[in-house]
Amino acid sequence: MAISPNSGAEISLADAQKLIQNFQAKFPGEIKASFVGIDTLNLVLNQEGVMGVRIYYGYDTDAKQISPVLVGVDEEGRDMTAVILDHFDPCPTECDSSSPLNN
Repeated sequence: MAISPNSGAEISLADAQKLIQNFQAKFPGEIKASFVGIDTLNLVLNQEGVMGVRIYYGYDTDAKQISPVLVGVDEEGRDMTAVILDHFDPCPTECDSSSPLNN
């Protein structure tokens, strides 16, 4: 699997808004976003050999909502499962009401 530390791309606010609107139209009532603190995120990013992160989209049957799962990825494209993150702060309730991404 060929991966790159430059994977991903910066997009415009308008493109981000459209993606978010499409998601909310397809999945009404789901969380809009998730927040993870820098100290927790650094548990993944500070692992030796980490080249990036992969976000899996899980579903919490107790909370009845999408629940992202984040792992580090090494240069071979393999998941680094020593540190796995979940239980982020969901929006709603932890939202930036002034954000143009949160309509």
